[in-house]
Amino acid sequence: MAKPLRIAILGAGGLGKGMVQRVGLSPDFKTVAIVDRDAYLFDPAGLSYEAVQNLKHVKDHQDGIPSLQPIKDLFQTHADEIDVVFVALPNLPVTFIPDVIRMIATETPFRGVMVDALKRTSAVERVLELDELLQSRQILYITGAGATPGFLSTVAAVAAQSFVEVTGVDIRFGVGIAHWSAYRATVREDFIHLPGFDAERVAAMSDAEIEAELEQRNGIIELVNMEHADDIILELAGICRKEQVTVGGIVDTRNAKKPVSTQVTIFGRTAAGVEAKHVMTLDDASTMVDNVCGPALGFLRTGYRNYCKAHYGVLTSADLIPRGPVETRAMASV
Repeated sequence: MAKPLRIAILGAGGLGKGMVQRVGLSPDFKTVAIVDRDAYLFDPAGLSYEAVQNLKHVKDHQDGIPSLQPIKDLFQTHADEIDVVFVALPNLPVTFIPDVIRMIATETPFRGVMVDALKRTSAVERVLELDELLQSRQILYITGAGATPGFLSTVAAVAAQSFVEVTGVDIRFGVGIAHWSAYRATVREDFIHLPGFDAERVAAMSDAEIEAELEQRNGIIELVNMEHADDIILELAGICRKEQVTVGGIVDTRNAKKPVSTQVTIFGRTAAGVEAKHVMTLDDASTMVDNVCGPALGFLRTGYRNYCKAHYGVLTSADLIPRGPVETRAMASV
């Protein structure tokens, strides 16, 4: 591409700021906007990581534009100056991001490519329901395009191609954060998966209450059998049934070092009938900026190429890689 893709980042927490940092290392992108709940910041010349890294709120920046509806105002004013969008908003309640997408499509003139790093199956399912709307509005949307789902689920889908049949996919992640407040939204979403918690309870909790819960757990969040969209994404890609996918991990909210390595294991049967597995382990030196923001930019690149060929609607990250035979067999039986 002759010019850098102009990217708007929805969300100015740890993930949103991390994307600004990552974009600064990618000459084919330029961050032109960042938004939080109270304001947006737009600069056609590009925003640097240094300009936003210490901002507590976007409105604190000298050029921040306060608003009661900052996302809508941004796209109504600057839609023709934005090529692609990274959605890094907190998804509490589970309908929040799908509702934001619907608003952008129906109430603003934006036309382009959007990706998210959504994690919950129920949220991704709601995004998939927007396919016809986004097709009609000439928007290409790629969901589940972060680390997991995204990076790891697509690795699993590619590795699965060497098996005649996939019998299971297991994703185990380790995340280290120097202090939980750097990734408030991510930690809150993780709390939803703990016994005794749900989206409504977590949404109502203050930061002090989150802090107290973390204190009781020595800063460690251990997650088992999560509702994670890797399952629906791999099922839609024809790799395996969603119930054959398991996801869990450990998050240390007090130390930047990962408590365990992140690993994806694909179990299957070879052409010779032997039960086997592929295992991929991520280097512990890689962070959320590397493993969420980096792949998201890759999906934006691929998405923009498809968009330029007039491909619109909703795709999952796994739609952009080799598919499995499960869906094909189902289609053939209709």
